[in-house]
Amino acid sequence: MQISSNTSYDIGSSYKIKLNESQTLVVEEDPLRKSNDKSPKAELEKAQKNKESKASKNGDELSADEKRVVNELAARDSEVKAHEAAHQGAGGGMTGSASYTYQQGPDGKMYAIGGEVSISSPSASTPEEAIKIARQIASAAMAAGDPSPQDFAVASSARIMEIKAQQQHMKKQQEEMMGKKAYGLEANSSKQNNQTSVVA
Repeated sequence: MQISSNTSYDIGSSYKIKLNESQTLVVEEDPLRKSNDKSPKAELEKAQKNKESKASKNGDELSADEKRVVNELAARDSEVKAHEAAHQGAGGGMTGSASYTYQQGPDGKMYAIGGEVSISSPSASTPEEAIKIARQIASAAMAAGDPSPQDFAVASSARIMEIKAQQQHMKKQQEEMMGKKAYGLEANSSKQNNQTSVVA
């Protein structure tokens, strides 16, 4: 095989070799092959470089608009986490762990932009227990400084639950009072019957 000057041979990957005028072997990158290289490994390397580039950005490298967005996201993150922590603190054993919705900022960090805490109501065996549970739920729902519409809805449902439990409690008290009256009337009636039968 004869090699002439400026003849190129493909040696794979993104390189090629050629002989220059002085018959010296030269290895150089092939710009066309490099731009057309869509292998998974190349894509992974490209994604990693982009990720590292974003992660290496610090506050000094961000534009004024990006800094403003980061500040807004950081403030929202603090607000959301404080809001959910207030629900958890007031809910006692009835609240679950908080779950958050995140958004990535221009600095590559993740910021909480929304959240929720589940409240599970244990079953009550008496109206008094139901009243206590309803008040605890309402307290947990309204614990945050700036309640959301969902917080108001939960508190409203808890108040309805409390009203129903109070009605049951009042009915129970009435039944007890009626039972005592009925027992008293029955006792008086028996006493009078005994007195009448002794007199006769």
